[in-house]
Amino acid sequence: MNASAKLMYAVAAFIGLVAIIYIFATTYVADDAYLFGAEWVGIVALVLSFALAMMLGGYLHFTERRTDVLPEDWEEAEVEDKAGILGFFSPNSIWPAAMAGAVMVLGLGVAFWHYWLIALGAVLLVWAGTMLNLQYGLPKEKH
Repeated sequence: MNASAKLMYAVAAFIGLVAIIYIFATTYVADDAYLFGAEWVGIVALVLSFALAMMLGGYLHFTERRTDVLPEDWEEAEVEDKAGILGFFSPNSIWPAAMAGAVMVLGLGVAFWHYWLIALGAVLLVWAGTMLNLQYGLPKEKH
């Protein structure tokens, strides 16, 4: 079992233990003059968090057979073993910042629920994404 699956199983075990303690504490410990009984929002949140951590751990556990030994599972690994190929991105390009601004406008539109701001953010995002793709995605001309 690789380190990622072990980590997710450990997180799931911790959340499961906290869920059991939380269920017991909200059901049987009521010394604050509040309504006696379980507090369902916290219980549901902890149970769903436990289920999510178990699903992620199971996914990582079952997919480790299809992968090679990862650097984090190898005791003699160096930092550069995990680095891989990072690629190239021009530091002079304005389009990543333009895309971030478009996402900000879109997020503000969703947050304040202004349809015109949502539409403007979507149009700006499509435009900035297209310009970024045109900057790097066009093949070289052949003469």
